[in-house]
Amino acid sequence: MIERWGALVVRRAVAVLLVGLGILAAAAMAGIGLEDKLGAGGFDDPGTDSARELVVERETFGNRSIDAIVIFSSDDRAASAPEFQAEVDRALASVPDGIVVSSSTWYDTQDPSMLSKDGRATAVYVSLVGETQNDFSDSFEAFRPVIEESSLDTEFAGAYAVYTDVNEETKSDLLRAEIVSLPIVLILSLIIFRSVVAALMPVLVGLAAVLGARATVAGLNEIVEVSIFAPNIITLLGLGLAIDYALFVVSRFREEIARTPDDTSRALVRTMATAGRTVAFSALTVAAAMSSLLVFPQTFLKSIGYGGIAAVLIAMLAALTVLPATLALLGTRIDALRIPFLQRPTPIESDHGAWARLARAVMRRPVVVAAAVVALLLLVASPFLGVKWGSVDYRVLPADTDSHMASERLNTDFGPERSSANVMVTGSDEAGVASYVRGVEGVDGVVDVQTVANEGDATLLRVSWEGNSQSEASQEVLHDLRDVASPDGADALVGGLTAETVDLAESIGDHLPLMGLIVISVMLVLLFLAFGSVVLPFKAVAMNALSITASFGVVTWIFSDGHLADLLGFTPQGFLDLTNPIVMLAVLFGLSMDYEVFLLSRVREQWDATGDNDLAVETGVQKTGRIITSAALLLAVVIGAFSLSGVVFMKMMGIGMLVAILVDATIVRALLVPATMKLLGRWNWWAPAPLARWWDRHGFREEYDAPEPAEGDRVTTPV
Repeated sequence: MIERWGALVVRRAVAVLLVGLGILAAAAMAGIGLEDKLGAGGFDDPGTDSARELVVERETFGNRSIDAIVIFSSDDRAASAPEFQAEVDRALASVPDGIVVSSSTWYDTQDPSMLSKDGRATAVYVSLVGETQNDFSDSFEAFRPVIEESSLDTEFAGAYAVYTDVNEETKSDLLRAEIVSLPIVLILSLIIFRSVVAALMPVLVGLAAVLGARATVAGLNEIVEVSIFAPNIITLLGLGLAIDYALFVVSRFREEIARTPDDTSRALVRTMATAGRTVAFSALTVAAAMSSLLVFPQTFLKSIGYGGIAAVLIAMLAALTVLPATLALLGTRIDALRIPFLQRPTPIESDHGAWARLARAVMRRPVVVAAAVVALLLLVASPFLGVKWGSVDYRVLPADTDSHMASERLNTDFGPERSSANVMVTGSDEAGVASYVRGVEGVDGVVDVQTVANEGDATLLRVSWEGNSQSEASQEVLHDLRDVASPDGADALVGGLTAETVDLAESIGDHLPLMGLIVISVMLVLLFLAFGSVVLPFKAVAMNALSITASFGVVTWIFSDGHLADLLGFTPQGFLDLTNPIVMLAVLFGLSMDYEVFLLSRVREQWDATGDNDLAVETGVQKTGRIITSAALLLAVVIGAFSLSGVVFMKMMGIGMLVAILVDATIVRALLVPATMKLLGRWNWWAPAPLARWWDRHGFREEYDAPEPAEGDRVTTPV
């Protein structure tokens, strides 16, 4: 099928290219302003206790959660002065209806927790109007500019101040990543391809992938809620994989056209039958890995899945339509505008170069090499054994961000940092609530229990304790609170930031096995279809798991344990964000399979031709060595640009993925793959007899001698 598609592209190259460019232009228009249309937050699971507490609370009393905190201050007036209090009252009264719950914005100058130590500032706790996290974000964005008109100095802390700053920082980080990575990618492409025309091909496919995926997500946002973080994964995967795919297709095309310089048609059909097929399988494996994120109920994870699937599939479509159509028209002119000071590359790789010598050296000592590599990767992964989990707080932002500074001020000027939980008690009389409150007060660490509202048999309590909401100690307090027996016949639901973190961990843990089952099952099926072996897929999964856990070890050592914090410019939180490893797992599993497919495709091609396992391995490593190294370098630039992010969890993802890609493209591909394939020998290609017979008839093997296009399909391009 892929060969017939290649022949069609040759025959209709101009039409395919024009249609592709037309769609690209429409996609660019559809994706304009995408970030402004997407939602914030999306980290909650509607089925958890904390989510149910919030629903019952709002249905009974309206929203009473502390969504934001405003610090009013003055250098020349005391917070207890009548004119200071009057200005605060005026500022709060000027907020239009439908933005805040007024009863929750009251402040008490006699409450020590609401007055700064120097008496020059007061803190006002704000509950926002809304039903969803997007509603609350919209309410906060409407609330802040009104309050900022006050003659007093104002600072904003709390969850939605942090979320707003995270979203703004994410937008600027995305623009910075694109500005930094694209010029470097173009320069490296010039060095790799040694010609201007060839170097523009990865940029063309990358642009198509990013614009097409943005348009797809914009359309999807009209149907389901999509998070503001989706564009980041689009840039990361769309640009990174499009560059990879273009590199492999263009490199194979140059190799094929060097064999038949007068027959562009035959060269392109062979390219599609080999590299094109590999690109298709690679994209499907990455898309399958990203689709596993859709099993989670959190909008954030689903959105990363939506963006990743769109980016990968559109990168594949661009690499199999626009790119081959362009190559059909260019022919040997793909090497036009050569860089004069760079040596012209040899299109057909030698079978006996440095990469082949490395593979032979590894296969002479396969046990030693495999054992050493596995031991090294497990050592690097070992910090992950002591990982601690948390979620987003103000420390994910740069230290000079407004909400970060405001939060720090709360923790220093207004006494020690406190965390709280809202407890919704329903179905209990006054005596039952009083008994329950006594039980809560007995929980180790609890310093205050207040009744926020009461109506009929429903009571809303706010429980406070000292410490950061994401710390292990706070999570222990939360677990102890939930262990307090509810009044007879009543129900007590515990919510709040700490409860949301605990529930997020449980939700992810509940859905993680299904994610793993989907990823591994789809990978095993796709790799069997690609290579006709049931051994290689299991080996590939095991090796990918090694490189991924090594990257988890690195990010734990850096971001949880706090090493290199000053060098990388972030505030250590003492834990990893719960959602990040899940995103990394999906992305890295797909990307790791990417290089595995490219390498094994060449190995399988040689195995089919010779039946010599050692020769197939060394030839495959040699023929893909320079290309995979170049692809990994380009992808590392794109991913590495995200390590410059000011948001800690984006920085963590950038560094973690960078480590995994470099490990996979070097240590695993150059050392562990040849060693394990040598040890397995002919067993690499084993499958049960019924499956082997099926694959011989229906398998998607690479055919080097692909069918030639019909006479009328030929395009001959002058040298």
